[in-house]
Amino acid sequence: MAMAFSLQFNNPISTFSCSNLYNGTRTQPFKFLCTSSPQSDSSNSKEEAIQDSSGENDEEYVILVEKYRNGTLKRYVIDNDSEMKMFLEEHVPTTSRSQDLDISGMELSWLPKVIKDFVLPSGFPDTVSDDYLDYMLLQFPTNVTGWICHTLVTSSLLKAVGVGSFSGTSAAASAAAIRWVSKDGIGALGRFFIGGRFGNLFDDDPKQWRMYADFIGSAGSIFDLCTPLYPSYFLPLASLGNLAKAVARGLKDPSFRVIQNHFAIAGNLGDVAAKEEVWEVAAELLGLSLGILALDTPGISKSYPTLALTWLSVRILHLWFRYQSLSALQFNTINLKRARILVNSHVLHCTVPGISECNRMESILSWERFLRPQIIFEISLEEMINGGKYRSTQIKQLLHMYKEEKYFLVVNQQMPTDFQVFASFKEGATSLSVFRCVWQTYWLYQNWGWSDNIFDRLEQSLVELRDRFPDLLQQLTDAGWDTNNLSLKVPKEMSINELS
Repeated sequence: MAMAFSLQFNNPISTFSCSNLYNGTRTQPFKFLCTSSPQSDSSNSKEEAIQDSSGENDEEYVILVEKYRNGTLKRYVIDNDSEMKMFLEEHVPTTSRSQDLDISGMELSWLPKVIKDFVLPSGFPDTVSDDYLDYMLLQFPTNVTGWICHTLVTSSLLKAVGVGSFSGTSAAASAAAIRWVSKDGIGALGRFFIGGRFGNLFDDDPKQWRMYADFIGSAGSIFDLCTPLYPSYFLPLASLGNLAKAVARGLKDPSFRVIQNHFAIAGNLGDVAAKEEVWEVAAELLGLSLGILALDTPGISKSYPTLALTWLSVRILHLWFRYQSLSALQFNTINLKRARILVNSHVLHCTVPGISECNRMESILSWERFLRPQIIFEISLEEMINGGKYRSTQIKQLLHMYKEEKYFLVVNQQMPTDFQVFASFKEGATSLSVFRCVWQTYWLYQNWGWSDNIFDRLEQSLVELRDRFPDLLQQLTDAGWDTNNLSLKVPKEMSINELS
């Protein structure tokens, strides 16, 4: 059988025991499988090969497969002795660049995954329109030529205000322009990093990121404010200030576009954006006028401490107004924060707050990781086993218990002082699956002490979920919530394929 397995994958394979891939106490032995470059065989054929390689026992069978975005697979096998084994198959692509392009040029298969995730929207190409990539490929050289022109024009502006002259030291103007543009370039790195690394966060919580943008922008202004104190360090201070403000802009622009889209209920996003520009320009002109008036005041223009104190007072007022304006927003979509509020109310009181009340209760500044109860998504079954200390027979029971759901959820029993759940999603899970997962979490959180048997509690929570969740959806619809477009993203780094 070993020869058949080697032929199946057409590459050398080694199998060895692995008792502790993760921190924690292992209750059952696992086996670990390494492969160098799996071919494109069918899933069923691979499962048969793994079963053949796992030993002489013909009764072993694969119960589920965990699939990771990098192509790695984990296969879980149980035999008649209730011994569970895990096989890890690492994915190493063998197809050439030209082959990948022939298969799907638009998906950019030849592009490294790290770069692909950085420059393209999450889920590309399924999450964007067909013309997205053509537009961006043409927009890129458009922006490059625009910034070349900006650099050349900056040199002319500096000459016009006295830095060098066309007849004299024009090199001084060019050098000053290079330094000035370099400051802008360092700042642009901040927007580059934010857009590439955190682009998928803004749809979920635009209020939070718009507020954080102002905090970071305020920090950037502090660097600018310090330049008169250390004129010899003008370039590094101005560059740091520009970097912070560019990061702030990288957070602000996408967040505000989501907010604008929320305003445009009649599909009139262009009109809403144009009128917002009118409001912003009017505020800019008034603010510049008041700023110039303040600078003409002798007490401010001649005293740096007075200037700094005035800036600090106005900045605090600015942040307060920003917080108030974001608090006035009333989203009828359900993100994870609002889902927590709605579910907690439904579990405790069998009612849900309205749109206005829920948005007032939503904490703009809080991070998801600090909210309680804590939900850890994308946890492998192996880590769930460690956290739950389950035996293989109990794992079978766990799989049977969640056969009607598109996710698995267990309570981490290694944290007795802090309630924490592990959750992972099966293939085909939707935003509604995430919502159901949150409801079950809160029911367990509020009813955790009624039984010492964890399976009794899990099973009862699922009974309650299936009985009461339809009522939650009905109440949300009656209250005006948009239950057809939930802002609850299913994690995509790992999915579970449950086998019959």
